[in-house]
Amino acid sequence: MRPNYNAFWRDFGNPLARTSLIVDPPDGRIPALTAAAEARLDAEAADRRTRGPADSPDTYEDLSPWTRCISRGWHGIGSWYSSNYQIFQVPGYVIVFQELIHEPRIIPLDGRPHLPGSIRLWMGDSRGRWEGATLVVETSNFSAKTNFRGSRDTLRLTERYTRTDVDTIDYRFTVNDPHTFTRPWTAVRPMTRIDIEERRSIFEYACHEGNYSMEGILAGARAAERTRR
Repeated sequence: MRPNYNAFWRDFGNPLARTSLIVDPPDGRIPALTAAAEARLDAEAADRRTRGPADSPDTYEDLSPWTRCISRGWHGIGSWYSSNYQIFQVPGYVIVFQELIHEPRIIPLDGRPHLPGSIRLWMGDSRGRWEGATLVVETSNFSAKTNFRGSRDTLRLTERYTRTDVDTIDYRFTVNDPHTFTRPWTAVRPMTRIDIEERRSIFEYACHEGNYSMEGILAGARAAERTRR
């Protein structure tokens, strides 16, 4: 059987001998949502149902920022395709460049404070520091329009990048959002170096160019509505 079109873009990588990427809590599970978060998500789902079924978007706002080519947002676990990163270090900064939608995170290392709370960003506002051989990155000021497993503008993120050998970075992140989760949680995954000369390098992510998804999805939804009348 031949793979479908999207299989070409998949980054299969090497499987890990682990049952979970989550190391804290020890049971390897994402903690439960708080009662407030459950109520918020239920209210959002109820509001969405007033505009028709889930497979029939009523407006472009029913489609994700990713589908609209705006932002993939921070996504530390990675994606099933275009999940590579480039990490650059220059005097005073580290840049983490996501292959998906080509979003760069520019991380100052000079100890400057975070931006005022009134300034909100798709990828959050990051500040870095070195703890020995580990780069620690603290990120806050996420936009309320971002969404990581139900966590939005109240998300505070701590990432740790530790190079364990010439080809591997031990990467771990801690999600801290008491408005969404009943406790913080931490996940770990290795970042494995790829040869830039290989085919598995960073691909161009031309999302807007030739993207007919939103127009086609909304047109299909309107056509389905007409057949139900």
